[in-house]
Amino acid sequence: MSASSPPSAPLTHRRVLRIAGPIMLSNVSVPLLGAVDTGVIGQLGTAEPIGAVAIGATILGFIYWLFGFLRMGTSGLAAQARGAGDMAEVRALLTRGLMIAAAAGLGFILLQPILFPLALMLSPASAEVEAMTSTYLGIRIWGAPAAIAVYALTGWLIAMERTRGVLVLQLGMNGLNIGLDLWFVLGLDFGIAGVAVATVIAEFAGAGIGLWLCRDAFAGGAWRDWPRVMDPARLRNMAAVNGDILIRSALLQVAFASFVFRSAREGDVTLAANQVLFRFFEITAYALDGFAFAAEALVGVAFGAKRPGAIAQAARLTSLWGLAFVGVLSAVFLVFGGMLTDVMTTSEEVRARARDFLPWIALAPLLGLPCFMLDGIFIGATRTGAMRTAMIESVVIYAAAMVALGWAFGAHGLWAALMVFFVARGLTLGRRYPALLRAAGG
Repeated sequence: MSASSPPSAPLTHRRVLRIAGPIMLSNVSVPLLGAVDTGVIGQLGTAEPIGAVAIGATILGFIYWLFGFLRMGTSGLAAQARGAGDMAEVRALLTRGLMIAAAAGLGFILLQPILFPLALMLSPASAEVEAMTSTYLGIRIWGAPAAIAVYALTGWLIAMERTRGVLVLQLGMNGLNIGLDLWFVLGLDFGIAGVAVATVIAEFAGAGIGLWLCRDAFAGGAWRDWPRVMDPARLRNMAAVNGDILIRSALLQVAFASFVFRSAREGDVTLAANQVLFRFFEITAYALDGFAFAAEALVGVAFGAKRPGAIAQAARLTSLWGLAFVGVLSAVFLVFGGMLTDVMTTSEEVRARARDFLPWIALAPLLGLPCFMLDGIFIGATRTGAMRTAMIESVVIYAAAMVALGWAFGAHGLWAALMVFFVARGLTLGRRYPALLRAAGG
């Protein structure tokens, strides 16, 4: 594992790629796992199991990503502490994150009899799909403590610019998950339950790998310096940052979940087709996160050191690389999207319906780039109040677009509304960027 770059190291293309490259490789394994989940279930030859995995994964994604603030908040705060030279606080932040993860995971396990029925009430899927979804959720929830802990561990590694460690963590966890998927479903014929069990095992393995990668944080006594860990002022600051990110993340997940649930009203075939194509969008999102995470680390260090010029330079360099990458992705989806769809499902109905929506998925990377990059910049600066407000504004715009465009154009209207959402996120954050630079100047 390579050592972290010194906080004062020059901001160069090479440094950006050294941070972003491993993240891109590791993050592509996440939607690849989703594609394998969808593809393995798709071999059963009907739309219902694909829809069940779509709804179940969406529900759990919403629940877990409520605590995605642990990755983003830990990354931003630890990078700023590192930029300010406070390594004791860097280590204490990891302890706080892991404590929150353990408490949250156990809480979700205890609340599952209430949470899952309420979630299923929001999705008017067929009775068969709902039954399969319940099976999937009842197994997956047992991995909650480990899944949430991985957020904190990943955020800490990113703040330290040790993204090769993130690559090891994600490839280990998702590689194991893919292998178990193939064995449990195709080899042992466990169906939906096999996909869920494979994921739970992999989540605990991922948490174990992450703890090992962060072992130097536990070498001294700072990680268990309880007066520092539980310091009221630091806890209030962490709570404020994480509270804003929690609201922002919850609204983002509501937006994406509404897309899936609204797709279910268009029928099981449209739901399955949108689930297949959403795998393509996730590839875009997770790949772009490489440059967004680089922005988090670089902007966080610069913000902690009170260097607004370095923030602007980091924003430019990371965004330029992101633009080049999304241009390639859009072309790939437009040209090869039909071929990739055929690999992921054997249902001719789902294949045909997915082809109808391919132009939208080719457009998504280009329209989504500004909001992805600005997210990384604002997280690194921990300007989370601005992120929260911008997301509220964007969701209001998205909701209006979904009602109007969904009513007028059906399933195509849903995709159009999603594009409106991406543009709104970029615009609402972009107009707050000058204030971020002014704040860095102290």
